[in-house]
Amino acid sequence: MARDEFHKQLSELLNKVLVMGSLVDRALDKGMQSLVERDGKLAQTVIEGDAVIDELNYEVQDEVLKLLALEAPLAKDLRVIVSVSSVMIDLERMGDHAEGIARLTVVMQDEPLVKPLIDLPIMASKARDMLRDSVEAFVDADPEKAYAVNAADDEVDDLYDRVYEELIGIMVDDPTTILPATHLQWVSHNIERIADRATNIAERAVYSATGVYPRNMDVSNY
Repeated sequence: MARDEFHKQLSELLNKVLVMGSLVDRALDKGMQSLVERDGKLAQTVIEGDAVIDELNYEVQDEVLKLLALEAPLAKDLRVIVSVSSVMIDLERMGDHAEGIARLTVVMQDEPLVKPLIDLPIMASKARDMLRDSVEAFVDADPEKAYAVNAADDEVDDLYDRVYEELIGIMVDDPTTILPATHLQWVSHNIERIADRATNIAERAVYSATGVYPRNMDVSNY
């Protein structure tokens, strides 16, 4: 394969990472909108749309294997291609978490809200920012932008802890709220996992660009 053709295919791979990031971003946005508005039909579109995210992941993984087999890339090109595979896996899992929020919305449609939905949308907004920034940092080979994602993760973790403690307090005060409060805890957990996976992608962005794994980024490998 000519080098120009190789780099064209590599550029197309990175464009598909951007597309995947956009799909997941929209899934999380619609999943949270369905929760806030108690909109089961909107939630169902998120659930059904997860198949598109899965299919794009499979497609890119196949293309990664073909490039590795046919071109045997070295140095930075090899790091980028291998990292594309890892990033796509994290994005696919983020899509699963967004789908999880939508499925919880369907379950919760007839349940009373045990607390106002204030912290959870803020968490989701921050997680979406992290998702977009980490994907852009990876595609643009921008380590500085990648490191900034880690600081945002601390904010999401703080909100997660606050929501968890508040919901535990609600359950202790009124045991009849245990089920709906638990469902909200699961929503917050899904958002927190999306933020952690954005941090995974940020770590990959640093490695892909520099060849060195960052040692001071708290990256989850769950």
